[in-house]
This record gives sequence, C-alpha cells and structure tokens, in this order.
Amino acid sequence: MTLPRTAGVTLWRQIVLNLERDILSGAFAPGEKLPTEMELADRFRVNRHTVRRAMVVLQEKDLVRVEQGRGAFVQDHLIEYSVGKRTRFSENMALQNHLPGGTLLNKDVVESEGEMAQALQLPAGRKAVRMDILREADGRPIAIASHFFPLPRFTGIDEMFVQKSSITACLTEFGVADFTRVYTRITARPPTQEEAVILRQPRTRPLLVAKSLNVDTRGLPIDYGCTRYNSDRVQIALDKA
Repeated sequence: MTLPRTAGVTLWRQIVLNLERDILSGAFAPGEKLPTEMELADRFRVNRHTVRRAMVVLQEKDLVRVEQGRGAFVQDHLIEYSVGKRTRFSENMALQNHLPGGTLLNKDVVESEGEMAQALQLPAGRKAVRMDILREADGRPIAIASHFFPLPRFTGIDEMFVQKSSITACLTEFGVADFTRVYTRITARPPTQEEAVILRQPRTRPLLVAKSLNVDTRGLPIDYGCTRYNSDRVQIALDKA
C-alpha cells in the first residue's frame, strides 16, 4: 500500500496507526512475530529508517517488543500469577478471565534424590511419580510444571491426570480434601533449547523458576514442584495472606 503524502500526518505516524490497528484488531496475535523492516518498508513504500522510527513508538506504547537478532514481536499481556498458601492454577486463571489448560508432556517413576527427596521426606532410593505438565492460558503456553508425588501413596495419579486434567481433582480422589503451600522459592535462569521451543520463547529471555512444596491437612508432604514460567507472559505476585 502507498501511504498518502499529503494527509497532514507524517509517514512514520501513519505506519504506527496502521500497525496499531492491526495489533488491536487481532490481525497480529500476542507473541506473533511482525514482518521484517524490509517487508514493512515494501508494504508501506517507505525507507527502513521510517519503519524503524515507527517501531520505536510502538515499543513506547508497549505494543511491540524488539529482540536483538530476532525481530519485532507483538507484546504479550502479562498474567499476574498469585502465589500464596492456597495456590491453584485453574483458580488463578479463572480470576483473571483466562481459560486454563494443561497437557501432560511426560510421566515417569523416578528415584528420590536431592532437594525433591528432602522436601517429600523420602529416604534415598524411594520412588516418586513425576509428571511434566504444559500449562496454558487461552491456548498460549505459559509454564512447564514438574510435579513429584511420593509413592506408594499416589500410585496411578499420572493416569488419573490424563482423565481429569486437574491436580486438585486428582488429589481429591486420593483423599486429599485440602492442601496448602509451605514455601515457594523463585529464581531465574535461561531456558534450555527444549524449554524455549515448548514455551515459544527465545533462549535470550529468562525463565522464572518456582520450586514449591504442598502438604495435606496433617502436614504430610504430597507434592514437590518445579515450575518454569515464560517471563514475557507471566509475573509472579507473592500473596502474604
């Protein structure tokens, strides 16, 4: 398309208005990569400097983020994930009008060791069920959650999750009517190649890593977790209540 030169609006501002309309209308989805500078210059029949000026303004409007060597992407709107004594993924999403989703990526029986064994109070060599779950909000991947449940108490919880798609619902079936969070420890690190692919994020962007422990009403450990969040889509809010 050729931008009008006599509209009383500078060319770069017309580009801003066009791309802003495309983003807000959903023509470009959150997280989607925008056309390159050269492609946008061809589209609007302008030079790359004019496109670059427009992209700066779109960044200032928090509509676009530019990643060195990768290009420009539509900004994802951050989800505020509340972490407290009663942390529940589905409830967190529902409170913010997001549709929660969970896909089982992997399940296995592993020997207890290190921090996991200590948290679940398992002697070395005792086994636990491990489940790796892709957490989604409105169909967008936001986290990979690894859960560890002590055996033999939770034998079969992995198969049950395939049917129920809810950790809370599965625990209820095992007689855990309620559970609370003992701790959540948050750090950050770069994603592995596999994590970056699954979460659809560049390896240059850090993950938020939350390690946690849940206990039942008797204080017995039931779930040790390590969740890796896409930091472009999630910010963690610590609930002191």
